Amino acid sequence: MVQLDELKRRWQETPQAEYRCDRNLNLYKTLGQPGLVTQAAKDLQLKITAVSPAGVQVRLCADDYPCWLPLNDLAALIPTAAPYQSPTITRQAIEQAIPGAIAFAQAAMAVPNEYLWGGTVAPNYDCSGLVQAAFASVGVPLPRDSYQQEAFTDTMTQDDLQPGDLIFFGSPERTTHVALHLENGRYIHSSGKDQGRNGIGIDSIVDLSDPVSQTYHGQYRCCGRIMKGYEPQKTPQ
Repeated sequence: MVQLDELKRRWQETPQAEYRCDRNLNLYKTLGQPGLVTQAAKDLQLKITAVSPAGVQVRLCADDYPCWLPLNDLAALIPTAAPYQSPTITRQAIEQAIPGAIAFAQAAMAVPNEYLWGGTVAPNYDCSGLVQAAFASVGVPLPRDSYQQEAFTDTMTQDDLQPGDLIFFGSPERTTHVALHLENGRYIHSSGKDQGRNGIGIDSIVDLSDPVSQTYHGQYRCCGRIMKGYEPQKTPQ
């Protein structure tokens, strides 16, 4: 088991070192007020950015996401021999990968699941976690949160929607929800209890006969097309 003092020493000596998760991990926004913010799937790589007596601050290599790892999960960190290398993904490659991403989301819907804030690992996802995991399954890395995914994509109109495009919902100020377009205005998404399905389901921005579709239609912001894979910053701030 990795001890805190030993981990701190390693980090101070080689601050750019990376670690691999030997199992799925829950990661948190803060340690003072624990709240799941994301998850790291087995074999995901991360960097340590701070070591404290309460926990370890890390940054996920694939999407630059900052979060905290509790001390009782230190044993899950295994030093890696090679740094994370982000793939160079073209739009053509994304078009070829879209059927697989959609199939991933549909398979996730087919098993019992619930909405989980911060969830990126099966079976329970949040909205952006499902989208990120679906595209990661076919080798296309995306940013973590829905507002980051909106900023990362090329904005487009509903009339131009194609399978694999993303649909964003929220307020005029900021997106708070994302869905994966299937076809003809139908989309698959993981939605919460308050205004959604408490898990993965299919709704529409065209057919508003279902109350859930109506609710999200009233929060529609824009659509976005994924043109490339996310590449992490060279020197994260």
